[in-house]
Amino acid sequence: MLKLLRRRGVPHKPGGCDYEGWELHTHPDLVQRLADLAPQWSVLATFGVPVLAAKGIAAALAQGTGTLLVRLPEAPTASLTPARPCPPLTDPSGDWYSLDPWQGELPSVESKRLLARVIQHALSHAASMSDDDSVDWRGHPVQDPPGRP
Repeated sequence: MLKLLRRRGVPHKPGGCDYEGWELHTHPDLVQRLADLAPQWSVLATFGVPVLAAKGIAAALAQGTGTLLVRLPEAPTASLTPARPCPPLTDPSGDWYSLDPWQGELPSVESKRLLARVIQHALSHAASMSDDDSVDWRGHPVQDPPGRP
């Protein structure tokens, strides 16, 4: 996934929308939506794409104006509206799924609750893919990127 994002990344140019030195590949509202869905996690600027990661493994990212990509062991619940596929990440043989980040068919509170649950599942799935078996001071598995308070 990082190779794909790196290939698509464009260094920031004057007049463009800067995102940590890269051109932003999504609408700023969608960056905020991703942050709102997982408020205890840092949104990482990755070659112009906002990404949530657990133990160094990407779990969710925002793209374009209406696409939220999540990495899951199985397809998300049918009650969530999918977004346009994003090949090659969302190819049928992969574990990335494309969702509408706003879920306009649902009340906003329900939409946020369901999407936040999917994001947490994606973060847990990503953490389970890591060889990092670190634990925090309480003995709980570390799933957050290093340096978080």
